[in-house]
Amino acid sequence: MTDTWKPDTTAIVGIGATDFSRESGRSALTLAAEATLAALADAGLEPSHVDGIVRCDMDEVPPVALGDAIGVANLEYWGDVGPGGSAPCAMIIQAMAAITAGLATTVVAFRSINGRSGQRYGAGYARDVRVGGRSAFEDYFLPFGMQTPGQYFATVAQRHMIEYGTDEQTLGRIALACRRHANANPAAQMHGRTMTMDDYELSRMLTTPLRLFDFCLETDGACAVVVTSIERARDLRQTPALIHSAAQAGGHDAQPGQMFPALLREDITTWSSTDVATILYRRGGVRPADVDVAQIYDCFTITTLIQIEDYGFCAKGEAKDFIGDGTLQVGGALPINTSGGHLSEGYVHGMNHVVESVRQVRGTSTNQVADAELSLVTSAPTTGGSALLLVAG
Repeated sequence: MTDTWKPDTTAIVGIGATDFSRESGRSALTLAAEATLAALADAGLEPSHVDGIVRCDMDEVPPVALGDAIGVANLEYWGDVGPGGSAPCAMIIQAMAAITAGLATTVVAFRSINGRSGQRYGAGYARDVRVGGRSAFEDYFLPFGMQTPGQYFATVAQRHMIEYGTDEQTLGRIALACRRHANANPAAQMHGRTMTMDDYELSRMLTTPLRLFDFCLETDGACAVVVTSIERARDLRQTPALIHSAAQAGGHDAQPGQMFPALLREDITTWSSTDVATILYRRGGVRPADVDVAQIYDCFTITTLIQIEDYGFCAKGEAKDFIGDGTLQVGGALPINTSGGHLSEGYVHGMNHVVESVRQVRGTSTNQVADAELSLVTSAPTTGGSALLLVAG
């Protein structure tokens, strides 16, 4: 199939976020409206300029409800992308597709979640383990004890350790890099809360081999971005973050279901992100070595490790050699998750990674990478993935 991708024709022109907390005291709709209005103000736009809204299909806020809440007069396009962590970059891609197809001119993509005071994804499905009736392939796993994301990713981590000799300290260095970046980010939930390798190694083992600090935070909060054409972006307030490349992929040997059936794949330590990376780099005309800074989906430390390999920053199984002390921190070979990521800033299902990627190409991050020109942001994991490469316009 001929790829007709055209780089730098659309851009992210506005970013917004609420506070990140353990109990917001507001509805998901209120959080979504706050983040969206902040993103529009950042861009220098009004709600009346919005004619498209895209959301993650796990979000409880319908696009029309958000449009009504902020005063969108003519909503001409809306769409759902999902599921969960695979969605944020794919939401930007759908917004971009709507704009280039002429279906909308100014599209908001958002994720709003009361992930601590409301539905806690880490709690899994323990209260409802019936077989059948869900229209989901998770039914084949839940009654037999595989019920939480932590169990799933612990299985992947154990497999990676068996096959490649990956050790706890490698996972710990990922957690420490994110924590160090959060310490310098006043908006992060873990701002000012330092952590050492000893702290990591002495933390509770939750599901072997993953410890407390291998898990992302549970967060109430929302993030939103505004996408428009490059022609329109040139007239707005901020330096646009051009969408240089974008890709989605379901991967080879695909399995149905949202998460657990992916454990039936022949190789559970190589994900669809390898296919995403191939398409992304080809469309962008770049290599992994060209990436200056990366926001890598990190619901667990092992999620980040797998993607560091899948996106080609090191060979398969060599992450333990690549990730040395300081490698993933600002000033290192591959600075990642410079706002603190899901592990230490907040868990907004990957949308805060998109926001931070825009800050990096604008030069406004609290952990700014010097001369950052090419910024990677990924959305994962397992059954499908998506990613963007952003550059300053």
